[in-house]
Amino acid sequence: MRNLTLLTDLYQFTMMNGYAETGLADTEAVFDLFFRAQPGLDFAVAAGLEQAVEYIENLHFDEDDVKYLGSLNCFGEKFFARLKNFAFTGDVFAMREGEMVFPHEPLLTVRAPLFQAQLVETALLNIVNHQTLIATKAMHMANETKGGIAEFGLRRAQGPDAGIYGARASIIGGCVSTSNVLAGKMFGVKISGTHAHSWVMSFPTELEAFRKYAELYPEQCLLLVDTYDTLNSGVPNAIKVFDELKAKGYKPLGIRLDSGDLAYLSKKARAMLDAAGHTDAKIFASGDIDENIIASLNAQGAKIDVWGIGTKLITASPRPALGGVYKMAAIRDKDGKWVPKMKFSDTHEKITNPGFKTTYRIYDSNGKAAADLIALADESFDTTKPLTIFHPVETWKKKTFSNYTLKRLPVQVFDKGRRVYELPDLGSIVKYAEKAKGEFWEEYKRLINPHVYKVDLSDGLYDLKKELMGGVSTK
Repeated sequence: MRNLTLLTDLYQFTMMNGYAETGLADTEAVFDLFFRAQPGLDFAVAAGLEQAVEYIENLHFDEDDVKYLGSLNCFGEKFFARLKNFAFTGDVFAMREGEMVFPHEPLLTVRAPLFQAQLVETALLNIVNHQTLIATKAMHMANETKGGIAEFGLRRAQGPDAGIYGARASIIGGCVSTSNVLAGKMFGVKISGTHAHSWVMSFPTELEAFRKYAELYPEQCLLLVDTYDTLNSGVPNAIKVFDELKAKGYKPLGIRLDSGDLAYLSKKARAMLDAAGHTDAKIFASGDIDENIIASLNAQGAKIDVWGIGTKLITASPRPALGGVYKMAAIRDKDGKWVPKMKFSDTHEKITNPGFKTTYRIYDSNGKAAADLIALADESFDTTKPLTIFHPVETWKKKTFSNYTLKRLPVQVFDKGRRVYELPDLGSIVKYAEKAKGEFWEEYKRLINPHVYKVDLSDGLYDLKKELMGGVSTK
């Protein structure tokens, strides 16, 4: 396991040094990691917790780390004294991987001494931001396909780690396989792939290339048919080889289209395959595909069964980042009392929610998610009584629930530095993600103009926020 302790920004170390010099290093603080609302990012799929846990459990400063930091001539003796036998001793609460989450809801909360809580900020943001972004992109695509997606993005990923952990996140988001062999080995997921145009071009004829591939992989024969002429050469030659395979008792998988007008070509190819008796042969499509293209192709009646998606998925195009942030929410004073903290801004979206918090999901009588409630962690709710929630800005917008249930979404992952959460395997995470997605009405998940899901503040959190802002409650 790699030691990522130095995977941080310099200013984390300069602040840590400052905490050591000013006597604040052991002062406990609460930090929330969350993302802000953006156009087209109405929800996200939490991912990356497993790698975040591995990072925290492996935090330590090697001799070379200390030597390097010393060469910067930025830090004092008190700082370096704290690096010896360094270990994380705080608490961490987090959304489960695969959970549907919304802007301003803490994906992860750290409660730890400032010296430690400051160190972990950058790496946690790096891990959670990236995987959550890719998982969310994958779910958007999966929602449009109603079929299988194979993640094919490794060669276009922005580095090896982005390819490996992007593949993992894509599986959480709804992909059924990846082309990434290392990711398959590391995470135990299905790997898939066919052949490239270079295979076809390596033989004297396309038909010979197809026949040799079928000879080598008779039970996994999926042929790329657009090297020369899709409808006049590729599909007819594939049909010849499929006829030969069926005569030998094998079942061809299908064909792959990688270029051209995918709607037109897939419909024509489907008709040709069906007329030849290969009605069960699948049509795979690949190329620069995203959820918008998928939706358009479906509207045109494209006959595509499985989608191989690379660049637009592994880079989350056109969104370069989730926009997650890590903000202080509370700090202990000299008397040991928690003092809530919040960031102010002229931009409402950037004003943070103070205090040590949790998030509840409200389910209606149909068992469907109806709203989320961000609350102070010590607030309690009596589900035998009606619950009224209100919009945190447009407070006249209210809704009262009478027949409902509440679920506390975050789980405790670390307790005083000891991991208390058993990490599920990827297969279990995928099942949880499917269950979580199924709890929401389709109107919330549609690609165009999704219905706005309610995320409100509890009475206690709302009043605390108004108090800190110096205002008067108007609810």
